[in-house]
Amino acid sequence: MRTNTDVWATGLGALTPLGGDVDTTWSAMLAGANGIQSLAGEPWADALPVRLAARLADDPADALPRAFARRLDRGEQVAILAARQAWTHAGSPEIDPDRLAVAIGTGVGGVLSTLGQNRVLETLGARKISPNTVPMLMPNGPAAWVSMELNAQGGAHTPVSACASGAEAIALGLDLIRADRADIVIAGGTEACVHPLPLASFAQMRALSTDSGEPPRASCPFDVGRNGFVLGEGAAIMVLERADHARARSAKAHGAVLGAGISSSAVHITASDTHGQIRAITKALKDSGADPGDIGHVNAHATSTPQGDLAEAQAIAKAIGTHPVVTATKSMTGHLLGASGALGAITAILALRDGRIPPTRNLDTLDPEIDLDVATGTGRHGRWTAALVNSFGFGGHNVSLVVGRP
Repeated sequence: MRTNTDVWATGLGALTPLGGDVDTTWSAMLAGANGIQSLAGEPWADALPVRLAARLADDPADALPRAFARRLDRGEQVAILAARQAWTHAGSPEIDPDRLAVAIGTGVGGVLSTLGQNRVLETLGARKISPNTVPMLMPNGPAAWVSMELNAQGGAHTPVSACASGAEAIALGLDLIRADRADIVIAGGTEACVHPLPLASFAQMRALSTDSGEPPRASCPFDVGRNGFVLGEGAAIMVLERADHARARSAKAHGAVLGAGISSSAVHITASDTHGQIRAITKALKDSGADPGDIGHVNAHATSTPQGDLAEAQAIAKAIGTHPVVTATKSMTGHLLGASGALGAITAILALRDGRIPPTRNLDTLDPEIDLDVATGTGRHGRWTAALVNSFGFGGHNVSLVVGRP
């Protein structure tokens, strides 16, 4: 299935609504914990039609020097911290800076800084605008800051493909290593946009869950009663490394990225498209050398929207079959937008490594139109050789990854 251009994940980092690092997040997922909370206590949320979100368990600014944190958008803060975790987890490898690259995606960029500084402009005037505003709102800011943090001089890339951005960054990292443009790529996604404007906009689209009465139950992928997603925030970053480079320094591999598939549906600006998703999945299988029967687990995009979950379920069944064990961890983390696919990839790698698949929370009654084996309850135990990770975004962006054990 693999060649001498095998690509391993040698370091993992994440800040999520479930915890401030990968181990805490993973343990919480296996326990079926939930990071979704009510926003009812926020004065700015009173007028919103939906008052739910999955915010970070820890404030990233608290982990950074105050002067430095003030120069950064929240999405940049979490990206830097997750990258530091991943780099340390990988053993802080010595590498020629020109052979070290960065690929960090984001769906909306520094929206908190954009909106915050616009408020300053309107209330205090132009002379009170922060001189750091442009670097804070740039979508490429997280990748640029991480490149400076780690002295990565082999290129800093920023896929901006809505909710598929983080997964696309991993696909790009895979390609960079295979093309011998880098030996290591810091790859993943980041997002921080829990703010009245994005919340109101998604709510007006009827994309958000309206179940504010019991926040932990609001996100229920594949359930017959699902009615929308819950907006989340966070970052997920992995160190992708050429296998022979990792072996030479006796690095530990936590998993492997075997292949990637990308398609554009070219159908609708927001609607999910089964056919485009099938093409992404099929491309990922071909790129990895895996057969449908090799895929034992699927970390689904599954955001808890009626149309989106059904479209993906049909794509999985048609492209692979109904045999893989499927999980939808957005039932616990909410939807991290541009970071979601990268977190899905980390979760799938850990599932293969540990032989445990986290449960899908809040799945009381499987939608009768969905024919999948969805893990619920306490999840599943077993041994699987490969997993599929799906990540789909507004604009018809479809990315699928195949990951495996090293």
